[in-house]
Amino acid sequence: MKAKMSDQSSKLDRKVIERNRRNHMKTLCFKLASLLPSQHTKTSKDMLSQQDQLDLAAAYIKQLRDRIEKLKEMREEATKSTKTSNSNITDTTNIGLRLPLVELREVGPTIEVVLITGLQKNFMLYEVISILEEEGAEVVNASFSTLGDKLFHSIHAQVKISRVGVETSRVCQRLQELVYS
Repeated sequence: MKAKMSDQSSKLDRKVIERNRRNHMKTLCFKLASLLPSQHTKTSKDMLSQQDQLDLAAAYIKQLRDRIEKLKEMREEATKSTKTSNSNITDTTNIGLRLPLVELREVGPTIEVVLITGLQKNFMLYEVISILEEEGAEVVNASFSTLGDKLFHSIHAQVKISRVGVETSRVCQRLQELVYS
């Protein structure tokens, strides 16, 4: 009799443990699905099965990984081109570079701004960043360095809204007005 009650009790315990495990997994799946951006799912998350939600989350994570790899490659390429342009700039210091210099490059949704000025030219880096942000770009990296009597600014920005974009000619014009004034 005692053994029979013990078996029933352990069966109930296993059922409770299993129910708690399923509820916990359901909660975790819901949390994971809630982290997916709404534009990533074509239908309402409530309408999707749990398996579909997990598949979408896995696809989204893979998409993010691919994007990270692409951004790393772009950063490496930009670093290489910056090093190349910096070495070219260093070579031109001996032949009389006209200062200030404003150079703007657009590579897909990325904008790279290179400003070269003399140490006597006073403008604030935040002014350049403000112009970029007003024109629809988000600054992701900004740096400066000095070489002799020259000041080099390098700013990397990303277009905030890709379908609207940034009018680079207007950005370049505003930066020139700032630097040449």
